[in-house]
Amino acid sequence: MRPFLPYFRNPHLSTLAGNFWKREIDETRFPTRAVLYDTEPGTQVLIHENRPSGEALGEIFLHHGLEGSSRSGYMISLAQCLLESGFAVHRINMRSCGGTEALTPTLYHSGLTQDVRAILDRFRREGRGPRFLIGFSLGGNVTLKFAGESGTSALDLVSGVCAVSTPIDLHACVRRLGAKENWVYERRFVRGLKGRYRRRHATHPGLFPLDGIDTVRTVFDFDDTFTARAFQFGDAPNYYATQSALGFLHGIQVPTLMIQSKDDPMIPYDLFEGREVRGNPNILLIPTEHGGHLGFIAREQPRFWLDPLLRDWILQVRNKQGVCSV
Repeated sequence: MRPFLPYFRNPHLSTLAGNFWKREIDETRFPTRAVLYDTEPGTQVLIHENRPSGEALGEIFLHHGLEGSSRSGYMISLAQCLLESGFAVHRINMRSCGGTEALTPTLYHSGLTQDVRAILDRFRREGRGPRFLIGFSLGGNVTLKFAGESGTSALDLVSGVCAVSTPIDLHACVRRLGAKENWVYERRFVRGLKGRYRRRHATHPGLFPLDGIDTVRTVFDFDDTFTARAFQFGDAPNYYATQSALGFLHGIQVPTLMIQSKDDPMIPYDLFEGREVRGNPNILLIPTEHGGHLGFIAREQPRFWLDPLLRDWILQVRNKQGVCSV
């Protein structure tokens, strides 16, 4: 494994650089195709798909973070890396993300695994594989929860899963997000969440009442007022307690890679020191001293350190399991 030599040692600079650094897919070689998948009655999920020339080595599904989309930078550069190595890539937009509010009458949340399950099961039935699922931040929580709650049945759906910068304890991470030094991140998340909810209200006012939206100042406020109500969790603490991946890690039976920087400003690293992570032999944790949240910008080329690391792990698992795995 290539060691991570950070371009920035300041976690906030790493986080911001990871968000704003320009990344592209070579559309002349790997054209993007927009595909809609029915996942539940009345709900469709938009996936942007890119394929290599010739037969693909496998089907890789990427799941973005809070208020992200299929166009998030970390999704773009990883897609390019995987495509160059011969994989097909499917960049999932969570419900109502990426401009898809009209495709579903619901919001999304940190533990909503129905959509990835439906998509992976469709590919399984079509005999398309091997399949891997990679989640970033909130998408990482969905990915790990999916693998854990599925147990051995996940072996029929995926050959392996990866999670990067994952808030495996949602309540602990929301508290950390509320720290004074993280105000710029929380303000951006809250602005996005409230804006999306207002757009939902405009199309479905009965389903998405605005009562209380003007008093929302934090992600906790939004989850307590809107997310918990929309999905009948009761309140934010119960939502966090029931949907955090931490409570499902013991059930993971598929090869799993977790990557986490110790200086992530939004996620306490001590969450990864417990038996939930360390005690499952199916989980490989790669910690780094630096990297921020979804940063991991390297001092040397290739600049996006995560991308070849994830690719090489997938190739290793794929080759170990055999190329005929579907």
